Amino acid sequence: MPNEGQYQPRPAVRVAAGADPRLSATRTGTDWRPGSIARVKISADLEQDQESETDGGSRLVIAVDGPSGAGKSSASRGAAIALGLRYLDTGSMYRALTWWLLDRGADTTDPQVVASLAAEPLIEVSTDPQAPWTRVDGTDVSQAIRTREVTGAVSAVAAVPQVRAHLIAQQREIIAGAGGIVAEGRDIGTVVAPGAQVKVFLTADGAARASRRTAEASWSTQADQDRRDRLDAAQSGKAADAVEIDSTGRGLDEVIGLIVGLVPQSSQKSR
Repeated sequence: MPNEGQYQPRPAVRVAAGADPRLSATRTGTDWRPGSIARVKISADLEQDQESETDGGSRLVIAVDGPSGAGKSSASRGAAIALGLRYLDTGSMYRALTWWLLDRGADTTDPQVVASLAAEPLIEVSTDPQAPWTRVDGTDVSQAIRTREVTGAVSAVAAVPQVRAHLIAQQREIIAGAGGIVAEGRDIGTVVAPGAQVKVFLTADGAARASRRTAEASWSTQADQDRRDRLDAAQSGKAADAVEIDSTGRGLDEVIGLIVGLVPQSSQKSR
């Protein structure tokens, strides 16, 4: 990584598309634009940006929220592939910033330190559901951001208001320019894209969520799951008009089908 003095604030997120032979599907979206770049607006005040640019009927936005381990990522990617839409994992952006802070030796428990550095790294995310990746200043951190160290620190970083303002502004810009997208996180339907045409709150019982997290990361435990739930509670919420889907005991294909089934037929045919 470059020395500290080489970092300069660069308020932009780059979005790109690729291909993954492990996930095959036909892209039906007419607005798919591989390799496009979304320049973002940096906002220090979330209230000023509350009105989302995704409210227009010409863009299909599906917001998928829910707790850790509910299966949001797999279900959201699958729904995006089925509908020919882009895909945004907002959690990876918070993880990317957390990884960068840890890599620099910054104190992620100090809100002032985190706030002062929040806008420095260039975070890049792929919006192709068949090839998701995350980069920080050109370094692929797709695997690095899933470590126990990052998972243990990301909730504190995401709770810093300046971090949320910075990344939410970027997320809104990506969604507004996507032409159709499935965005997943903890506050998509309530804060990031309150005008989303389809809102889903995906959940599962505690045992099922802990089991999934353990399968993804051998170090994850029920205690880890409970701690994340407590720390993320302030940034999590179910939109009043969201449809709750309990994934407990359901297969991935069934959950994807339930999400796709919420999309009006007119919207599906128009894509």
